[in-house]
Amino acid sequence: MPIDAVVFDIGRVMIEWDPDRFYDRTIGPARRERLFAEVDLRGMNLSVDAGADFEQAVEGLAAQHPDWANEIRLWRSHWIEMASPAIPHSTHLLKALKAKGVPVFALSNMGGEPWQIACAAYPDFALFDRTYISGQLRQMKPGPDIYRTVEEDSSIAPERLLFTDDTAANIDAAAARGWQTHLFDGPEGWATRLVAAGLLTAKEATPDA
Repeated sequence: MPIDAVVFDIGRVMIEWDPDRFYDRTIGPARRERLFAEVDLRGMNLSVDAGADFEQAVEGLAAQHPDWANEIRLWRSHWIEMASPAIPHSTHLLKALKAKGVPVFALSNMGGEPWQIACAAYPDFALFDRTYISGQLRQMKPGPDIYRTVEEDSSIAPERLLFTDDTAANIDAAAARGWQTHLFDGPEGWATRLVAAGLLTAKEATPDA
């Protein structure tokens, strides 16, 4: 089946996403374990991905846990350090597809403000022809609505979309709609998939080839 567009997840596909590593470096592993045990930072982040205001979500959690307020605020003030660095081979694949004239989309569970921060830090994100960001749409993977939005907005049939994501549930949801999919476990495997699909040559999929 021909592919009319390639759809990239962002976190852990285009860029690293590792809050644990950031907090281990900043406050130490033992204190980080206490923080994450006592404060639902991941739940707060999910609310931002779903459309909650980033500042309000962080400040609300800080007010609930004043003993951890400084550490909680780091989630917003140092967000880009958790979402770093870029994954160079993935960036190369994005550029290679774009150079071949293949439409490329971003489909990510990410808050609206974090997405703006990411775009400022990673100018190559401007290469995406269309972006579908959960915090802006108030739709999240693996729910069906965000996939339907991609299909309807792009006017591309599900079976002509090729999607990569590092989360199996998100891949399964796309596959259930008929999308072609690839579970991302590193850029090398993704490169191989793109070559197998006939979208890139092996040389084009290899950095500095």
